[in-house]
Formats: sequence, C-alpha cells, structure tokens
Amino acid sequence: MAISVRHVHLTQASVETLFGAGHLLHVHSPLSQPGQYAAEELVTLVGPKGRLTHVRVIGPPRAEDQVELSHTDEIVLGIEAPLRESGDLTDTPGILIEGPVGSVTLQRGVICALRHIHMSPADADVLGLKNHDEVAVVVMAGKRRLIFGDVIVRVSPSFRLELHLDSDEGNATGLQSGADVVLSEIDPTNGGANSTNGRSR
Repeated sequence: MAISVRHVHLTQASVETLFGAGHLLHVHSPLSQPGQYAAEELVTLVGPKGRLTHVRVIGPPRAEDQVELSHTDEIVLGIEAPLRESGDLTDTPGILIEGPVGSVTLQRGVICALRHIHMSPADADVLGLKNHDEVAVVVMAGKRRLIFGDVIVRVSPSFRLELHLDSDEGNATGLQSGADVVLSEIDPTNGGANSTNGRSR
C-alpha cells in the first residue's frame, strides 16, 4: 500500500508557466505505478484562508491540471474539495498555484481522492473484481485495527497492485507506505468484512 500526500499533476503548459518556457520536469524518485514519478519541482498552493508550500509535482505531465489534498489540507487552505476519483473534475473548486517563475489560477481541479486500489487485469481476474467495483480493506497491522469501506477498484494494464490512502487515512491507522493490508468483501447484512480474497501493499 502507499500513503499519498498532497500533490499536483500539471499540464506541460502549466509546467512552463510555473517554471519557465521549455521547462521539463526532472525525476526526483520513481513511484510504484509504472511510468509515474515524483518530480524535483515543488509549488505553493494558495487558498482563501492559507498556503501550503513545498507541494510536490507528480509526473509525467497530464492533459489537465489536478490538485489532490487531504481533508486536513482543505481546512488549512479554506477549500471544500469533493471526494472524487482522479480525473473526475466536474464541478470541483479551483486554486492558485505559485511556482518560482509564474503562477497558474485553476478554475477547477481540486479534489480529495477517493481511496482506491490499482490493479492489473490479471490481478482483477484472480480476485474476481472489475473496474469501479467497491471493496473493503482490513488493516491488521499495529494497534489501530479498522476496516476501510468504499475502496474503489481501478483496473488498467499499466497498474501494479497497490492500495492508495491519503495522509489523513494513513495517520488514523498509523500505517506507512509498504505495509500489508487485507482485501475483503463487505457483507451487506451486517456492514462488516466477511471474506478475504487478497492482499495489497
């Protein structure tokens, strides 16, 4: 599993506005999902009530700008970001992004990402799942054992099996990236997890 802290995805046009004409993102470290990386570039997010500095850009550039926050981040900035899947930006709030060279004002694009599991089609077949199914994840490590429900399954040939939680969810359990969790179904008759069918890191 991975704990996802606040970050931004930028278009190439926004990269150049923030960091200079012709600027290309530089790889700071690769992420577990193939082709994704944490960039060296950092930005500042400016909301109605506050600022968040040293926010990491995630590469490569995308077709649309997107900012992913935790609920705690929303409070700091004074923004109400809806719970959404990545890329679902309809009727989302905007924000000001500052870089070392310029700034970009987004009219939309700020979300609090729904917890989700990336998996390949082969993983989904083994687990009996399909894209956009909802499952539960049981946290067994440590002393704060709990069940996360409403975990969205995201299936793509480019994905590696991995659960993504935001920093608030990780802090609630004391989990760190790389921890094991148990993938389960939800029993609708009692609201609890009832059958384990896989694991995710």
